[in-house]
Amino acid sequence: MMGRRDIDQIALRLVSLVPPGMVDAHKDLRANFHDILAQGLRHLELVTREEFDVQTQVLARTRARVEELEKRVAELEATMSSRGA
Repeated sequence: MMGRRDIDQIALRLVSLVPPGMVDAHKDLRANFHDILAQGLRHLELVTREEFDVQTQVLARTRARVEELEKRVAELEATMSSRGA
């Protein structure tokens, strides 16, 4: 997730886009940009890279298990149909 430093850097970049004639407003704009960015990111419900990687591993194991079970079901169905023939 983005930390305070990342949000500060984005806020500074946004402030740098403000025309030079508004130098007095830079400090207020930076604070406002920072607050708006922080609030917006909280609403996104982002996960950390670590959480994402863990869930990717869980999904990979689940897929492997499903494939294994599908193969087993197909083998059992084949066995059942050969007994019934």
